[in-house]
Amino acid sequence: MQKKACVITFGCQQNEADSEKIRGMLQNIGYQIITADMTEDMTKQRGQFVEKSGLSECSLIIMNTCAVREHAELKAFSRTGQLKHYKKNNKDLRIGISGCMVEQDHVIEYIKRSFPYVDFVFGTRELHKVPEILDRVVTTGKRVLERIPDLPDANEIPEDLPVLRDSSFQAKVSVMYGCDNFCSYCVVPYVRGRERSRGKDKIIAEVRELAESGYKDIMLLGQNVNSYKDPADNDYKFVDLLTDLLKIKGDYLLRFLTSHPKDVPDELLTLMGENKKLARHFHLPVQAGSDRILELMNRKYTRGYYLDLITRLKSLDPDIAVTSDIIVGFPGETEQEFEQTLELIKAVEFDNIFPFIYSKRKGTPAEAMDDNVTRKEKTDRFERLVKAQNDIVIAKNKALEGKTVRVLVESEYKNRGEGWLAGRTSQYKLVAFERSADAGAGLIGSFVNVRINEGKLHGLYGELIT
Repeated sequence: MQKKACVITFGCQQNEADSEKIRGMLQNIGYQIITADMTEDMTKQRGQFVEKSGLSECSLIIMNTCAVREHAELKAFSRTGQLKHYKKNNKDLRIGISGCMVEQDHVIEYIKRSFPYVDFVFGTRELHKVPEILDRVVTTGKRVLERIPDLPDANEIPEDLPVLRDSSFQAKVSVMYGCDNFCSYCVVPYVRGRERSRGKDKIIAEVRELAESGYKDIMLLGQNVNSYKDPADNDYKFVDLLTDLLKIKGDYLLRFLTSHPKDVPDELLTLMGENKKLARHFHLPVQAGSDRILELMNRKYTRGYYLDLITRLKSLDPDIAVTSDIIVGFPGETEQEFEQTLELIKAVEFDNIFPFIYSKRKGTPAEAMDDNVTRKEKTDRFERLVKAQNDIVIAKNKALEGKTVRVLVESEYKNRGEGWLAGRTSQYKLVAFERSADAGAGLIGSFVNVRINEGKLHGLYGELIT
């Protein structure tokens, strides 16, 4: 029987793209890939574990982890602890941990001590070594919990790895890796390495193949995607790459994630305003609304600069949705400085934000800062921030009632019962609609027009326009 493997992913879109490569390599060496949701799997009935996801059938489980937030690490460790049950019932099961977490030496030491049933680890820059690591574990019968020697040059990016994509109509394409910004709270430069970009020819060829294969939504990924530079020609930058990619024929949307405000040239704003093949969505993390906090974060821009950037973007196309990341309770943040963040989100009117309570990351400059904001203050500010943003989202979604939007249908929508589908607009807004009797699940992966009847906090609801 063909052996089964499962890759469980935590964290960002880049991690998801890495997992697609891991799955591709595993499939290439003979594994049958299954998907599983551990959040529903480890329930107990009368003291016994109840199998729901198929993990007990696997001979290989890899957890691809995130280290950006403390919560993500704790969740990954919790799930790793649950895997002990599977190893106990299947001695031939191999368990691996990959991703950003295991780029940290103290994490590897913790895994050695606390999880004796974990067989191997590999970091973000050892992705291409998966078959070699597995072979070493199986042939020696020993754990591989250290860096593999003979790694390529730090600036080299292994190309042409097999990819098993999660979708047949949405694709993630990494254009660069790592980060040179060294924001004081962020561990990414230490776990993902310094910035290094893929060659433009490889990226263009990959996107062209996806477009010709019928992919409808193509997302370009990088820790700081708009600092992309072709390694053979540093004058060829992200705007040049976008310009070339937009020439590729096909009915698809091109997205990119994530951008740093300090690296947004006027040419990028102009391109977004002019070319509707670029998704009407710009994720631009601001993190805080206070100049003093931004300086402590080492963000290299001011509140005024950010607001001016948004004004220029909206003047080119007011329909572009802007989303952002916000950190609440950074060390030393005063109530007045938090109020400046509240004022900023009300001034910008973000279409969505991803708020986080500050969590200390080992090895970052902020770790040594005096974190004198109490947990209660952080929680209170977080709740006020969410409340303010929710009011903005509801108002924006209400304003779309009666309008017709173009939607890429992604899946069935069970929240409102049978017969509903859901997808996203170019602005990445969630839209659910009831399909007509002659339009079934075959619409998934297609663009449709939907008239919006209800605008609510968590999405838009409407009817299919045929």
